[in-house]
Amino acid sequence: MEIEAQSSATMKKALLVLNCIILSIGNCGGPLIMRLYFVRGGKRIWLSSWLETGGWPIILIPLIITYFHRRRSITDGSTTKLFFIKPRLFAAAAAIGVLTGLDDYLYAYGVARLPVSTSSLIIATQLAFMAGFAFLLVKQRFTPYSINAVVLLTVGAAVLGLHTSGDRPDKESNREYLIGFFMTLVAAALYGFVLPMVELTYKKAKQALSYSLVMEIQMVMCLFATAFCTVGMLINKDFQAISREAKEYELGEGKYYVVLVWSAIIWQFFFLGAIGVIFCASSLLSGILIAVLLPVTEILAVIFFQEKFQAEKGVALALSIWGFVSYFYGELKDSKKKKQVTETEMPKQAPETEMP
Repeated sequence: MEIEAQSSATMKKALLVLNCIILSIGNCGGPLIMRLYFVRGGKRIWLSSWLETGGWPIILIPLIITYFHRRRSITDGSTTKLFFIKPRLFAAAAAIGVLTGLDDYLYAYGVARLPVSTSSLIIATQLAFMAGFAFLLVKQRFTPYSINAVVLLTVGAAVLGLHTSGDRPDKESNREYLIGFFMTLVAAALYGFVLPMVELTYKKAKQALSYSLVMEIQMVMCLFATAFCTVGMLINKDFQAISREAKEYELGEGKYYVVLVWSAIIWQFFFLGAIGVIFCASSLLSGILIAVLLPVTEILAVIFFQEKFQAEKGVALALSIWGFVSYFYGELKDSKKKKQVTETEMPKQAPETEMP
């Protein structure tokens, strides 16, 4: 039993690392490729929001692979289900999906109006919203180290905001810039609510959670978020405009569709990584990872879009790394303390005596 427990813990750690990598790819790549769409002539906000979750069929690939793996491992002649999600959990995932669709639109609107550095800065404030909602919804336990991490990452985001007043894109009015700023801030608050809601859904699932089930929840969330954005696209007549916009795209018609396809793929990395980290750890860690990757996105924006990298961004990078290290140092100490308590409380086995 002890060997099985150790094996399970090792597997969960490996899964956590994998999801952190997946989240990193999506969190850094998603805003960049979305901004690429807009700076090269794209104008459809509903289309961009649709692409954030429109790649949900990709999740079917690992689900089908795990299904056939389960079938091969069955030796007693019993059957296995393709999907494990039950109606109660399906309804909860669908509701969160609709909120995610709204959040996608708010975020896409902000990215269309703001530089990547500014929109990423505002999105980083979701950590403060998420910490508050996590405390209210899932009774998230805060340690001095996790509080320190939240403070440092929030201060890092604030430092980045010191010189954003002069980064308004050319040919954009103050009104459009301010609306974009406000919409992105609301998107940050809403996603700060969505992540703890996902964790609460896991806790209230009333069925055994596995990583396959987590992928099913992700698929349902993205399906309903995509449906929400599809309605917006139909009303705004975005489907009819795609072919016309492709012909006018600065990088060429072929690359226009490449940008759209890769946008859908990369954003799936973000959403799957985010809920995977929640499954393996907590919504707090997921929020901290998203915040700590902010300076990385800033640097990539400087490289690909020639955005300015002021000294403030270097300070923010240092604060983010400090906050990240603080969180994991606290988790490591907490893990060692729990292990020591478990070993102390474990009853000692009595020595065997020979029968007379």
